[in-house]
Amino acid sequence: MNRKPESQFLGPEQRATAWERFGKDHFDVVVVGGGVVGSGIALDAATRGLKVALVEARDLASGTSSRSSKMFHGGLRYLEQLEFGLVREALRERELALSTLAPHLVKPLRFLYPLTHRGWERPYVAAGLVLYDTMGGAKSVPGQHHLSRHAALRLAPGLRSDSLIGGVSYYDTVVDDARHTMMVARTAAHYSAVIRTSTQVVGFLREADRFVGVKVRDSEDGRTGEIRAHVVINATGIWTDEVQALSHNRGRFHVRASKGVHIVVPRDRIVSDAAIILRTATSVLFVIPWGAHWIIGTTDTDWNLDLAHPAATRADIDYLLNRVNQVLVTPLTPGDIDGVYAGLRPLLAGESDSTSKLSREHAVARVAPGLVGIAGGKYTTYRVMAYDAVDEAAQDIPARVSPSITAKVPLLGADGYFALINQTVQLADAYGVHPYRIKHLLDRYGSLIDEVMAMADGKPELLQPIMDAPSYLQVEAVYAVAAEGALHLEDILARRTRISIEYSHRGANCAEQVARLVAPVLGWDNDEIDWEVRTYQARVAAEIRSQTQPDDESADALRIVAPEPRPEILEPVPLDT
Repeated sequence: MNRKPESQFLGPEQRATAWERFGKDHFDVVVVGGGVVGSGIALDAATRGLKVALVEARDLASGTSSRSSKMFHGGLRYLEQLEFGLVREALRERELALSTLAPHLVKPLRFLYPLTHRGWERPYVAAGLVLYDTMGGAKSVPGQHHLSRHAALRLAPGLRSDSLIGGVSYYDTVVDDARHTMMVARTAAHYSAVIRTSTQVVGFLREADRFVGVKVRDSEDGRTGEIRAHVVINATGIWTDEVQALSHNRGRFHVRASKGVHIVVPRDRIVSDAAIILRTATSVLFVIPWGAHWIIGTTDTDWNLDLAHPAATRADIDYLLNRVNQVLVTPLTPGDIDGVYAGLRPLLAGESDSTSKLSREHAVARVAPGLVGIAGGKYTTYRVMAYDAVDEAAQDIPARVSPSITAKVPLLGADGYFALINQTVQLADAYGVHPYRIKHLLDRYGSLIDEVMAMADGKPELLQPIMDAPSYLQVEAVYAVAAEGALHLEDILARRTRISIEYSHRGANCAEQVARLVAPVLGWDNDEIDWEVRTYQARVAAEIRSQTQPDDESADALRIVAPEPRPEILEPVPLDT
């Protein structure tokens, strides 16, 4: 096995090699879908010693896994739904991520739960948090702490004094979901999984009644090929039913899409030293610190339109503003919003008519010999979903399959992270950048920071900030395409960085600079640079226009007119491909 330091690089050279290997190698497992679950399956299978391929039609985390509430949490609200097993499982995963698997990416976060009813609410919330703590919620983070109204307002002065009668403080965690998913995939690549994005499954290979692989099509140039494997795992989230239809086999379950919208506002618009959780009529609303911003969400409504580009509406945004403004001293206005994003939750259908009550438990099934499907679940439990899927797939793999070991496998960047945090000042001196830049880099790359900074050897200008997105260094854009699998501006600005939601221009103002930075690595000429910039700016314009619309249908109609950066992607895939 290749154990060079750069063995996990997902760059142009690796992408070309992967296509060649698809055509000549036989794999134990081919995973369809590059979200957190698919990436987790690839990591689980690879670390069991299996030969693994993973294909993704667009980009790593381009669907649900980049559009969550950015929390790696136990799911406090699921206690009310009596889903104790799910909460216990999620808290165990949160503890693993914080302490061992991804401490550079998953961070503790203090929350304030404002109390609004006298008498019954404090003991009710306290009982839930006692359960939360005793199930594992208070291992790596402090337990609950009860506050008077004055103490709660000292913690969150931005809340109206008449909006609460007291509060409870507790801890959960926050994560950059897109970066975490990408790191899971890169860790899988480090353990020899063959990862390739912009590679769309357009059909299945069969021998008699058994599935023996997939037909694939390059989303960039339209090339077609085949990947042969003992078993195929469909981990495509909200696309589960569409991919299942290509097999011409009935699935064991169906997935229903629920739209969740979030808005992003500058940090100074809400004065609080803690995240805030607010009750709504049907669910909860989170106000979460995110660097120099707050993320506020989420909505929970059915979505039956374009799966790749769910659109937020004016009604979604107004709902979030109206709900949060009920408790703020200084109300937010639409002009305060820097970013908006909409994601789709893949919920198992048939549990209830209300999406907020659909099960977040996952389901895994052997649909047919050589074909396994998995769906449902929540971001935090991706690792459990992954080993369940590989366990199910094992019956189609001739060799003995070892037990899962991913509870002991830190993600790339985790090893040495805590020591490097203590060396922030020394690292800043060594690299000639401010210590706060080093902290920013460590919390994005962990102990891979040396790889990132090596991209600037002989090019000191790359250690300067991106002009219209100064939170990020230019070298980060270069590293995104050289090592992190980014192929287009959208991949860089929306997922490898979060420029698309953190700046009011949503990346449009820095698109050309970033395109010119990465062009030498990706081999773009001036025409391709111009095309990438126009395509990205059209995406931004379409999203902004869609967010002025009153309903899903009109918002969707405006959003889908933006050109696709992957010119050969098929939507939908013809069933006779």
